[in-house]
Amino acid sequence: MKIKLSENIRTLRKEHDMTQEQLAEVLNVTAGAVYKWESGQSVPELGTIVELADLFDTSVDVLLGYEMKDNRLHTTIERLKECRHEKNRDGLAEAEKALRKYPNVFAVVYNSALLFWLFGMEGSDEALLQRALTLFENAKLLLTQNDDPQINETTICGNMANILLCLERAEEAVEMLKNSNVGGLYDNRIGLALSADCKRAEDAIPFLSEALMGCVASLVNTVVGYVNVYYLQKNYVGIREITEWGIGTLSGLKDGNKPCFLDKVNAILLVCLAYAQLQEDKNNTSEVRSTLRQAKELAQSFDAAPDSHASALRFVSNHVPNGVYDDIGETGMAGIERTVASLEKPEFNALWVEVAGE
Repeated sequence: MKIKLSENIRTLRKEHDMTQEQLAEVLNVTAGAVYKWESGQSVPELGTIVELADLFDTSVDVLLGYEMKDNRLHTTIERLKECRHEKNRDGLAEAEKALRKYPNVFAVVYNSALLFWLFGMEGSDEALLQRALTLFENAKLLLTQNDDPQINETTICGNMANILLCLERAEEAVEMLKNSNVGGLYDNRIGLALSADCKRAEDAIPFLSEALMGCVASLVNTVVGYVNVYYLQKNYVGIREITEWGIGTLSGLKDGNKPCFLDKVNAILLVCLAYAQLQEDKNNTSEVRSTLRQAKELAQSFDAAPDSHASALRFVSNHVPNGVYDDIGETGMAGIERTVASLEKPEFNALWVEVAGE
């Protein structure tokens, strides 16, 4: 609820071409009283407010500038989210009021917890962090009300673990993350906590290695996804740029010139790059052939000494025994053949046949 009485008295007085002294005379008060009303230092008595409304030919509500805040549940939840997005600390008071009115509504409890956590973390405020921890615990009990697929007990536990880390309760945080580490979701955070907060380097390495492997898989899927999108959009500049970036990034994880499964991936990306080069300039066949030769050499290098173990990558510990599986094909050359065929461009296929037969 907001009241804009001082602003409205000043605005309406000017609209009626009156000075503060003239208004004071009409109301039989001092000019100093009018000044205090307009500066917000005091407010008129109720009878005087009615008199002012009558003098300015308006209603008391309009004179007060009365605005009732919408406190319905949906609006309250959206206001909490907005305060978080705008980093508005008024959201803390909003959250306390919302929790008094809706103490058992998941969305209110959860979004209030986020507010207390974020401001507590930003200001290293232990009281706010403790409040957030309690609210997240309450939110877990109300999860049956949740309809957001991105929020579940696992993600809430991840938030709680972050708060525990802020509170320097690292061992508790690590245990909570380990117990919620579905599909390796928190490998990176566990590795970071073990290395930075718990000073347990050897314990951190397997988790960091698993996290790195997860990043590689995500990177490959993301780059190939972009290639597919740009292919459908006929955005050949986009294909060239994303493949060049992907190849450079993945190549940085290779152990020197030692063949590894990334060679199969990069061979496919080089084929996509060559395709984009041809579409950008049909006469630029020499560059296309050169790129296809690079793809062929990588694929043949891998096929001669295939290594699909995770530990073939730099930084990945031997503690990670996992083999890497893909749908590229049994060999690097088979993967290239499949990719060229899927592009369905006779002129491009002809260039590949020429390079493959060299």
